Amino acid sequence: MRQFLFKAFMQIVPVLFLISLIVFLLVHVSGDPVSLMLPDTATAEDRHALTVALGLDQPLYTQYFKFVGHMLQGDFGKSFRYNEAALPIVLDRLPATFELAFAAMVVATVIAIPLGIISATKRNSFWDVLATGASVLGKAMPHFWLGIMFILLFSVKLGMFPVSGRGTFAHLVLPAITLGTGIAAEMTRLIRSSMLEILGQDFIRTARSKGLGERFVIYKHAFRNSLIPVVTIMALQISTLISGALITEAIYAWPGMGQLVIQAVNTRDMAIVQAAVMVIALLVILSNMLADFIYRLLDPRIKFN
Repeated sequence: MRQFLFKAFMQIVPVLFLISLIVFLLVHVSGDPVSLMLPDTATAEDRHALTVALGLDQPLYTQYFKFVGHMLQGDFGKSFRYNEAALPIVLDRLPATFELAFAAMVVATVIAIPLGIISATKRNSFWDVLATGASVLGKAMPHFWLGIMFILLFSVKLGMFPVSGRGTFAHLVLPAITLGTGIAAEMTRLIRSSMLEILGQDFIRTARSKGLGERFVIYKHAFRNSLIPVVTIMALQISTLISGALITEAIYAWPGMGQLVIQAVNTRDMAIVQAAVMVIALLVILSNMLADFIYRLLDPRIKFN
């Protein structure tokens, strides 16, 4: 276990530093921060003074090492839009994003498990074609289009759910379904393929030969043993949830980290962008570690080394 955690940590460090380098370079090529922070009436002396104050007059490698040093202390600079430290602003939006991501995962699980089981147990039947077609359609529909259609139908025309915002369960329904649809499609196909592989194993034929009921064989033996890749892919879907939340939160004005990032990009608030990208990168890395850890727990054949 200790060796596994040590190797995982040694993999995290270079990845985070590589991401920090990419973020740093992209911020610098995106525009002049001095021009963004000063009005058009600013003099050349004002621009020079701010350039020196921000350290932009120093060599690029010096700026990067200073950026890394401040990053290790949790300091990504001050947002010129909010006039506050960037990292606390990003962390303040995380609960809303986690709430939406959790609800979307629940929606995806509720949809995917029955569809995947039905598709596998009724292979090549009408229900299999229907479930497979629904999963392909769900994967093909973009989040932004699906969100707009849901708003037009269920909010504007039927008035069943609020158009935007956060606060009640009704506000959560449409964003969660919008975000969970694509994940449900991915999970449905995975459950189907995993179930088909398990149903062809010898122990399933042995269970049936013993006279066990079909429902018991499917849910007690087949589905339970097919959960290893399913649980793993659920942990890996955190990155998909976060990337999908960027669009979904903007469509429904959900006050999470995704909406914050889009606003920061539009206003070129680079301190917020840097902090958000590093937080998202850390979450994705930790989710991959969690998936690897869960996989090793579920499959005793894989050792922690």
